[in-house]
This record gives sequence, C-alpha cells and structure tokens, in this order.
Amino acid sequence: MSVPRPKDTGEGASYLERTCDAVTRILGPEAEARTVGRATLGLFFVAVTLDSGHTGLCATPLKDIPEAVCCPSSAMAMPFPGKLRGMGALRLAQEALSHAGLRRALGIAALNALAHLAAERRGPRGYRVVEDADAFDIARIRPDETAVVVGAFGPFLKALRGIGARHFVLEKDPATLRPDEMGHFRPAESYPRIVPQADVLLITGTTLVNDSLPGLIACARPEARVVLVGPTVPMLPDAFLDRRGMILGTVRVADAEALHEVLAQGGSGYHFFGKYAPKIVLAQD
Repeated sequence: MSVPRPKDTGEGASYLERTCDAVTRILGPEAEARTVGRATLGLFFVAVTLDSGHTGLCATPLKDIPEAVCCPSSAMAMPFPGKLRGMGALRLAQEALSHAGLRRALGIAALNALAHLAAERRGPRGYRVVEDADAFDIARIRPDETAVVVGAFGPFLKALRGIGARHFVLEKDPATLRPDEMGHFRPAESYPRIVPQADVLLITGTTLVNDSLPGLIACARPEARVVLVGPTVPMLPDAFLDRRGMILGTVRVADAEALHEVLAQGGSGYHFFGKYAPKIVLAQD
C-alpha cells in the first residue's frame, strides 16, 4: 500500500540517501570496486547479488509501470536489460536516489546488497541483531495499546485480533481487506489523523520505494514505537537510529542462487522466507 505523498517534510528520500552515505563511508574504496553478479526482476521482488555474494532485495513496484503494455513502451520501463551483470554496484545503487519505478527498485536492491556487505564488515553499532525473529514479536504490542498498520498485511491483522489490541488499517484499496477486517479500515488519505493515535506504527518497507515513509514517521508521536518491516528494509539501520523506538524487520539472504531461481519463477516472500532468507530484526540498544 502507499499513502499519498505528503508535503515536503524536509526528509525527502533521506533514508535512502543516508544509507548510501553510510555504506560508502564504511566500505570506502570497496564500495566503488564491487560489481553486480546477478540481478532478477521478479513479479513480487527484485534481487541484486554482488560479486561478493551479498544480496539485497526490494519489492517490485508493479503499479508504477502503467506504460508497460507493449514492447516499445515496456522498453522504456525496463531498465538495463542485458547490461546489469558487471555493472558497478554503487552506480546501480544511485538509481534509488534519482528515479522511480523499476529503476528505483533495482537501485534499492543494489543499495541493500551493499548495506549487507557494510553491516558485515563493520558489525552492529547502536543496535543489536536478533536472528530468526519477527519484528512484530519484538514490538511487544499490549492489549491496551493502539496499533496502526500501513497496508492490509494479513498476518499482522490476525495477530492484532489475537492480542485484542485496538487497531486501524490505512489502505488505498479496501478490497484487499477481508469482510471481518473492514471495521478497522481507514482510507489512506486519513493518515495525518490516524497515525498520531498509534502507540505502535507498523509500516511496510515498500514505503521506501514510493517515498511515503518520511511523512508517516513525521506524523507519529515521539514516544510511539515504529516498526518498519519487509525485505526492502536495509540490513544497515544507521539512517533510522535517530528515531527512538525504531524496530527494523528484514531478511538476510542465505542462498542467493536459490532465491534468484524462485523469484525468476514468480515466487513471493512466502516462497523464500526462512528457507533461503531467514528473518532478522535490528533493534536499538
């Protein structure tokens, strides 16, 4: 789900920019030296693996490609066909900062691969890594708290019903909710009114692709716990650590070849979570 892009908060795409800055600072000359070993533009996720073996993911922004309806127009939407292998990884990562659609998704996947490498080179600073964990569980939502979920993410909604916590779902398309979930539905456009009610704000990493993340976080109360979750979330959390109570849920790709094969055959997260890409949580110390 995406929410309407808010008025400029001064953040812009700074989470991506700051992640890129952290990567280049940590890796130094190695950031320029690394190249793309393999890239897959799957139906649900884009994956980029470096020559070092480190892999990054990004959700595929299918709804941002309305022009991809015939060969000539599709050629405008599909970036770098046949030219990605051997490309400088940092060069590709720059696409995350200056373009939209598939170009941005490829850039974010490349940036996340470099972030994986940088996190491994440096080690955790200011945060801890929780292996084989779910960010929802780390958030420890209580029955007396209010949760706001950005997007109709079924597992979160089911868990919130089990807890008995008051919750709202911000979503552009109500058809993505089940009939028993409609009582919690709120139109995406109402986020400036709904997000400030959250004790816990649960956001998909896809908001990094559509630039809606800064506006959502800007609306959250300072004491609210913000959970950003999904394979699009980088493994290097430096850009997010100035927000108190931030919890990042992402994945560490353990079998890149198998992951690429699954994505190339139309696989989604359900086909690789745990098996080829265990979940991890990055939480502030």
